[in-house]
Amino acid sequence: MHGRRFATLRTISALVLREMSTRYGKTPGGYIWAIVEPLGMIMVLSIGFGLLLRSPSLGTSFLLFYATGYLVYNFALGIERTVNSALRFSKSLLFYPRVTWIDAIIARFVLNAMTGILIIYLLLAGILWFTETRTVIDMIPVIQAMAMAAVLGLGIGALNCFMTMYFPIWNTAWSIATRPLFLMSGIFYIYEDLPQLAQQILWYNPLLHLTGHMRSGFYPMYDAPYVSGLYVMVIALVTLMLGLILLRRHHKELINL
Repeated sequence: MHGRRFATLRTISALVLREMSTRYGKTPGGYIWAIVEPLGMIMVLSIGFGLLLRSPSLGTSFLLFYATGYLVYNFALGIERTVNSALRFSKSLLFYPRVTWIDAIIARFVLNAMTGILIIYLLLAGILWFTETRTVIDMIPVIQAMAMAAVLGLGIGALNCFMTMYFPIWNTAWSIATRPLFLMSGIFYIYEDLPQLAQQILWYNPLLHLTGHMRSGFYPMYDAPYVSGLYVMVIALVTLMLGLILLRRHHKELINL
């Protein structure tokens, strides 16, 4: 039993190392670009809205306000994208008996979750130092928001992993359907800024709960009472369970497509 667990752990570790070399090792400064990309988006938002508004909806720092919204949003979607393509990325290896479909899912999730957490820590620490804000951070909601984002990305990614391989058009349809999420997830506004009708509609977007909960850890005066961790986790766990059931049942068929 222990030998089997060790073999599984060794397989996952090998897949993680393979992904690190493939994704971040092919271009100069691969990990640097992983930090520069979200930083560039945050700076564009800060400069753009800084020219239009006197102050953000919370606090005085545009950089911190947009970072606390965008980073957790990008973290969840980044995990979803990588888990979504896990079987396609490792398809040639899945013909070996030692490599299973669940190993490919876990390896991609672990690597990208750890990378995302490191990037968020570095960027937020740098922004807090650069802006010299005296923000008192409550780590509990920050950790909760990150954990919910990771599980949500894993759940939706696992379900989409099956859907995109079984129904090739699904990838295009999903990409088109989710483009408005950037505008609907509370990145450059807070839930309370919205009119009542928009609040009632957008409440069902789980990413809006993540950005609100993340910000409650950086802004002590902001409670975000609309946030429902239960709602986010129900969506995350239901999609994860459904995705794993479908992948377990059809993984042999999928790798032969």
